[in-house]
Amino acid sequence: MPKKTKAARPQAPKLPRGEAEQVRIRREVGHDFALKDDAFGRKRLTPGTAEARRVYEVSNDGHTSTGGIVRVRNVDPLLGITSLTRQQREAGMRYREHFRCSQQADIKPIRWTERVDGGRIGGGIADSVLNAGRTHAAATRALGHWDVAAIVHKVVCLEQPVKTVAEQDGEGRDVVTRLLKVGLDVLAVHYGMMMGR
Repeated sequence: MPKKTKAARPQAPKLPRGEAEQVRIRREVGHDFALKDDAFGRKRLTPGTAEARRVYEVSNDGHTSTGGIVRVRNVDPLLGITSLTRQQREAGMRYREHFRCSQQADIKPIRWTERVDGGRIGGGIADSVLNAGRTHAAATRALGHWDVAAIVHKVVCLEQPVKTVAEQDGEGRDVVTRLLKVGLDVLAVHYGMMMGR
């Protein structure tokens, strides 16, 4: 009679680059409220949360227990750039909100052979999503230059840090910040928060 062998346990997939380090730092600092156990019993960052997007950095020797300083990088660039005015921040927040609302529609592709009802009863995209999309598109057109619109989109809507956008575009941080401020000023004028200069 052949011996029964144990079934091979499924191998845990590798953690994304940097996640293990972020988990270790959070445990040392005592910020493990953002961690959850995965199916393999490992501590992981909760995906899709603002806490998971936050990046902890350790200075000195890399160990918080021996006196290293932990810095938490600000997630929201609109709040992290201290030189922005109140109107620029509010215009950026409104632009981001319209972008997020316009992205909420669950639009799925359909087969060409599928019959479609042209009516809106119980189906279609919600009016609030359509209105947010139109408002966002009008604000994007108001930005004028594509370069300004691209930077505003990356920093405000996608919440990328200015440093990252500058590295991607091959520009200096001061150039990206200046273009962002120009775009936010244009949005503030477009939304009626500020008079045109």
